[in-house]
Amino acid sequence: MSVPRPVRGDGSRADRDEPTPPWDGSRGLSPHARRIVGMNGQADVEHGIFRPWPRPVTVGFWLLFVALNAVFNGVDAQLSHPELPAWMPWSWECSSGLLILALLPAVVAFERRWPIRLDDWQRRVPLHLAASVVFSLVHVGGMVGLRKLVYAVGGWHYDFGAWWINFGYEYLKDVRSYFLIVAMLAFYRLWRLRRQGEAKLLAEPDDGPPVEPVERPERFLVRKLGKEFLLAAREIEWLQAAGNYVNLRVRGRDYPLRSTMAAIEVRLDPARFLRVHRGYFVNLDYLAEIEPLDTGDARLHLRDGTTIPCSRRYRVTLRERYGQPAAAE
Repeated sequence: MSVPRPVRGDGSRADRDEPTPPWDGSRGLSPHARRIVGMNGQADVEHGIFRPWPRPVTVGFWLLFVALNAVFNGVDAQLSHPELPAWMPWSWECSSGLLILALLPAVVAFERRWPIRLDDWQRRVPLHLAASVVFSLVHVGGMVGLRKLVYAVGGWHYDFGAWWINFGYEYLKDVRSYFLIVAMLAFYRLWRLRRQGEAKLLAEPDDGPPVEPVERPERFLVRKLGKEFLLAAREIEWLQAAGNYVNLRVRGRDYPLRSTMAAIEVRLDPARFLRVHRGYFVNLDYLAEIEPLDTGDARLHLRDGTTIPCSRRYRVTLRERYGQPAAAE
């Protein structure tokens, strides 16, 4: 179903290309943001697109990281046990590396869901300590199984020894590896936020009334590479939940905003933005087509070709917004 251009409360049709309404002040912004606003009240926004590393680069980085770690540890193990056949120490480290590679997606997913931040690290560190125990149990159990298999192929028997004594030794190594991975993910996120830009809501000025409603902002403040930019709310095409952040999509770029979906919902203009999924809001100005699915859900096609999901629960509200009965297709 093609979607007509949304109609605002005053009866006029929304046009994403219309000029930004004049803005008659800049109180509550930093000096740099005031300079961006300029004399005519128009806000400039940098439109370059920052993209994360391609998946092959990311996969290659982790492969190299694990491989180098296995090589260094393998050389050390071989020098420490010259009486053993060379393949034995290398089987120890290769089995450990393979299990770390297998566990990496789980660590990345866990860190993305519960990242360690300066403002709440007291609550998150215990979670990651518990996760590191699980990480070590799976890591040790898996590598012992692989070693037993390799030894059996060579006609030998692998004996891990007393489990709890040796597991304590392995855990001390695994907890360092786990938090090293978490730290690398955190630093990469900080680097991305610095390059990509992190959105913030405009705050109340120190003195005088705010230039625009703070409860329902017309603009967001974006920090990027030490500079500040004003991002018009009407230019946000859609919003997506991402852990402790909500990503604001503007012209192919995601600006992460530290907020929850419930908190940002009350700050959005309901005449323009509509929730279509547990993790998505869509700007109706950019909606081009609603594609119904057999499951009762829908797929939304935006004007730039992007598709986002629409659950059955919110699909009824979406159809009613355009004056169509819920049962109509």
